[in-house]
Amino acid sequence: MTYTTESEEETIALGAKLAPELKGVVLLTGNLGAGKTTLVKGIAGGNEVTSPTFTLIHDYGDCYHIDLYRLETEREVEDLGIDELIDSGKPVLIEWGERFPRLFPPPVTTIQLEHVGNDKRRITVSYR
Repeated sequence: MTYTTESEEETIALGAKLAPELKGVVLLTGNLGAGKTTLVKGIAGGNEVTSPTFTLIHDYGDCYHIDLYRLETEREVEDLGIDELIDSGKPVLIEWGERFPRLFPPPVTTIQLEHVGNDKRRITVSYR
């Protein structure tokens, strides 16, 4: 399924719309500035969302938000204890998780965000 948003508010609203469908591992992919954290604002239901680049894991109550951008090895990712978070039953939203595909076997939801001009984003949701 592919969506187009034309503002930060529309991207947040799409996140809120998608939230009830999301379970398990959700990989958020796209270049820096593509809108991954903005989408999480909607998924997290209005919680104060910040990029987890330095604090690698945020718990927003209804979901976890993880950023693997600064990690280099699978071992570093494994040491985060993501398996325990997945076992919680909450969606685990992972930015830059595509760098470690072996660590996230199916089922996985991937949300690809592409910046296509001004505030316009193309957002594609797929499942494997």
